Amino acid sequence: MKNSILIIIVLLNGILVLNAQNTIEVEVTNFKSNKGAAYIGLYNAENSFLENEYKGQVVEIKNKKAVLIFNDIPEGTYAVSVFHDEDDNGKLTTNFLGIPKESYGASNNAKGIFGPPKWENAKFEVRNGVLVKQKISL
Repeated sequence: MKNSILIIIVLLNGILVLNAQNTIEVEVTNFKSNKGAAYIGLYNAENSFLENEYKGQVVEIKNKKAVLIFNDIPEGTYAVSVFHDEDDNGKLTTNFLGIPKESYGASNNAKGIFGPPKWENAKFEVRNGVLVKQKISL
């Protein structure tokens, strides 16, 4: 009887771990001002990175900082991008060469060289029902 109860407890625990949902906390600092808003996107695939976000939100900037919490995130590989829409036009403003005029960043503080940050440098793993914190400095 004791063995049966122990087996049931172990199986239930295993099911709970498999179904565990994760949380990703994104903290963006070093905004130039509190004007406009922060556009924060969460991506779950390399082929959609910086194109089609898995989840995203426009966040108010307070004290030159923005915080967003993504709840109920399945296990997997993710990346985050953010830009400061300082002029409130709903997009990342660029110059005539396509170079951003507004601040932007990515998870792991990945930086692009002659272009945007790469998935390989921005990606991170989410596992085991834990809180993952990404701190991005613009």
